[in-house]
Amino acid sequence: MSHVLSLRCKECSREYPVEALNVCDFCFGPLEVVYDLQAIAKSTSREKIASGPNSLWRYADFLPAEYNPAIDINAGFTPLIRSRGLAERLGLDELWIKNDSVNPSYSFKDRVVAVAAAKALELGFDTIACASTGNLACAVAAVAARSGMKSYVFIPSNLEAGKILGAAIYNPTMVAIDGSYDDVNRLCSEIADSYPWAFVNINVRPFYADGSKTLGYEVAEQLGWRAPDHAVAPSASGAMFTKIYQGLKEFEATGLISHVHTKMHSAQARGCSPIASAYEEGRFVIRPVKPSSLATSLAIGNPADGYYALKVIEASGGSAVIAEENEIADGVKLLAETEGIFTEGAGGVAITGLKHLVETGKIKRDESVVVYITGNGLKTTELVADVVNPVLIEPNVEAFEAAMAARAAK
Repeated sequence: MSHVLSLRCKECSREYPVEALNVCDFCFGPLEVVYDLQAIAKSTSREKIASGPNSLWRYADFLPAEYNPAIDINAGFTPLIRSRGLAERLGLDELWIKNDSVNPSYSFKDRVVAVAAAKALELGFDTIACASTGNLACAVAAVAARSGMKSYVFIPSNLEAGKILGAAIYNPTMVAIDGSYDDVNRLCSEIADSYPWAFVNINVRPFYADGSKTLGYEVAEQLGWRAPDHAVAPSASGAMFTKIYQGLKEFEATGLISHVHTKMHSAQARGCSPIASAYEEGRFVIRPVKPSSLATSLAIGNPADGYYALKVIEASGGSAVIAEENEIADGVKLLAETEGIFTEGAGGVAITGLKHLVETGKIKRDESVVVYITGNGLKTTELVADVVNPVLIEPNVEAFEAAMAARAAK
């Protein structure tokens, strides 16, 4: 916390105290945390980070909240896996998979909630809440259960059963809304004005968002203190995408890695692609859409950080890519069949987006690439239920051999 200077409006640069605020009173722009990077550079080193805990808190000098064991479910420092099968299939020499689907509640949302919940306790809150497309509800409920805080999670009523169960098991107060995520978020914004709760992605959003910076830090450290040539990540609100790049740039600014040349590529599904559509049409104005996508965790039709995601694409020389709806399940299956990683629809969008980027020449064979897998497929089994087709036989060898012969003949 000693390295946090203030909150600052991303539009007009007005500064605010470090409190539960997320919108500028003057221009209604979003607020972000401002750090003293010179002080951080003096207080940290590669050796200090490497000797820290095997969680996101190894980067505590760069985060806006103090470590608090009460909220610690050991989020972060997930595997960065060198791809063999998928890299060969796509024709890439150096492909890495950042597998955040193995976080405690099975998505990258554990990172952002860890930071938001720690900050909420610092600010005196005893209740955390969220508007969620599913994964965030699971993370909020899990961290609340660990910390003893009360939790309220608001979700669209049509979520997959795995995500509903994945949150409900921690016994939060769960509220299902008959509407889209954008409807849920609007309602929660109104509730946040009246109830003394820390809504992680509303009134404490500046702190929450910075938890995603650790996805940039970890990749740089796990690559041997360097940035990749390309990063491909699925986008919903756009916040995670922007924060990965911020994390890489902060490591550069504090001397932990050399020049960041990473091209950032945002992947969205056709049924909800406001950021990618704006990129394709050469505009920086986000036009809200009504989500209709199999990748439900990305179904945010009015992305709060969409404009800033486009600015990151511009600054990094990256791009945005759209996965067709009929390609999402194929992306999930491709990753599973080549690397043994089962991801949700968002991961299918990322893998399909990566495939398109290679096919169109935006990513070259000899360039280093990291693709981010942000959620676990066990929450969205409906998406690939068609793979369940076992060979049914009688319990004898003859039946087995006949079935295998028939299978081979096909």
